[in-house]
Amino acid sequence: MSKQLYSKSMELSRFIVRQDRIRIPVWLVALSAFTFLVAVSFTDLYATKQDREAIAETMGNPAMTAMVGQGYGLENYTFGAMMAHQTLLMTAVVVGIMSILLVTRHTRANEEDGRVEMIRSLPAGRLANLNATISVLFGTNVLLALLIGFGLYALGLESMDLEGSLLYGAALGATGFFFASLTALSAQLSKGSRGATGLSFAVLGIAYLMRAIGDVGNETLSWLSPLGWVLGAEVYVNNYWWPILLTVGVAGVLAVLALYLNAIRDLGSGFLPSKPGRKHATAFLQSPFGLALRIQRTGLIAWGIGIFMIGASYGSVLGDLESIFANIDMMEDLLTPVEGVSLTEQFITMLMSILSIISTIPALMVLFKLKAEEKKNRTEHLLGRAVSRKRLMGSYFILSIFVGIVMLSLAAIGLGVVGGAVMDDAIGFSTFYSAAMVYLPATWIMIGFAVLFVGMEPKLTGLTWLYLIFSFVAVYMGGLFQFPEWVSKLSPYGHIPQIPIEDMDVTNVSILTIFAMVLTILGFIGYKKRDIQG
Repeated sequence: MSKQLYSKSMELSRFIVRQDRIRIPVWLVALSAFTFLVAVSFTDLYATKQDREAIAETMGNPAMTAMVGQGYGLENYTFGAMMAHQTLLMTAVVVGIMSILLVTRHTRANEEDGRVEMIRSLPAGRLANLNATISVLFGTNVLLALLIGFGLYALGLESMDLEGSLLYGAALGATGFFFASLTALSAQLSKGSRGATGLSFAVLGIAYLMRAIGDVGNETLSWLSPLGWVLGAEVYVNNYWWPILLTVGVAGVLAVLALYLNAIRDLGSGFLPSKPGRKHATAFLQSPFGLALRIQRTGLIAWGIGIFMIGASYGSVLGDLESIFANIDMMEDLLTPVEGVSLTEQFITMLMSILSIISTIPALMVLFKLKAEEKKNRTEHLLGRAVSRKRLMGSYFILSIFVGIVMLSLAAIGLGVVGGAVMDDAIGFSTFYSAAMVYLPATWIMIGFAVLFVGMEPKLTGLTWLYLIFSFVAVYMGGLFQFPEWVSKLSPYGHIPQIPIEDMDVTNVSILTIFAMVLTILGFIGYKKRDIQG
């Protein structure tokens, strides 16, 4: 390819970094801080060799193997082996998500908004935008690999040497390379940003599933997954570098293929054929609610499947829970013994707090879609017709409430059905479902904040995500790190009665519901009065 095709790539790279001057550092700091926090916490949670041997026995469980990968080094479960086994895979998945979102943002999303066409009208090469995006993402992942690699070594923890720490960081960086290149390729195949994102996430999900099945049964299948490659490095145990080189090599091939396809593709088109729509929209689609559901249908289906699988994966370990945690002292920090209540029932309440927070994510995404549509000047077309602001906001609000209920239900079904099947003394499904549905008022509080910010000041919607992250840390990790009780009470999830351990607290639930209603009403009033962004 001619060098002219890449003209101004460096300038565009600097422009992308300028655009993401907050977004990229937040990702890097969050991933690094989480990694270091977990590494340090392991030294407190598993202080003795007996503790590490006890947890190593639980890792041999097929359900745990499917969730976190094969347990390399279980016979000598050092802090390093434990860190790589229990944390590397999940962190790699998050790095993959980061790369997918950032690449889509600067490729297909920009193309849909007309920004790429504007760039091409300037003295910039045809491949400059895609090349700059790939370069920035590769640089971001290199920086992440170095930060985590040297950071883990700087902690000075036993068995976490320099080579293993650098390999740990390199595994995450290589995963980012792969999914950045994959998304760049998906952007050429798909006709829109939703298609590119959906295709990339589908590959990520399939890669995780193939690795899970392969790790439990057929090891060959694991080597067909890029996530299986990075786990095959056996970090802190044997420290194999060739799987990382393999991942980077395949990522390079995908990047070259993406650049080639971009060079021969017409702007706004995709190589995968798109299904023609109806000539006439249905009555349901002609309503704001139907339109909101239709444009988010694919993403919601993917979220539903994912949340159900998360619930099912947690449910698969309930059968062996008593034996798994019998000799692990750390569980005393997470689960305080309650007379007359089994360890399994206590664990269910903790799982439901996690699943409820995860289930809130798609509900918030539904509502924030209204902000995105407004930013792209699409809501003007609706409001210019016989559609009031109240009806438009109400459609997204009702859909968000509905999605929250459905996602929590799917989590409860996955956990309850699979858990009931593997438990000797099965707990009734109604217990699982009640433990899930009681978290609805907390979800409504988060939706209420989302409505408030969209209605009053759309630029502040990011605070809702920060509050959700804080809720996860305070509620889930509060017991692990011995946070004061008042910290968890700062989150709506900390006020939810823990069914089946506790009785239903109608007063608390009612107060949360009323507060959510107040936030929602204020948001509707603000949306009715403020100017629509144009």
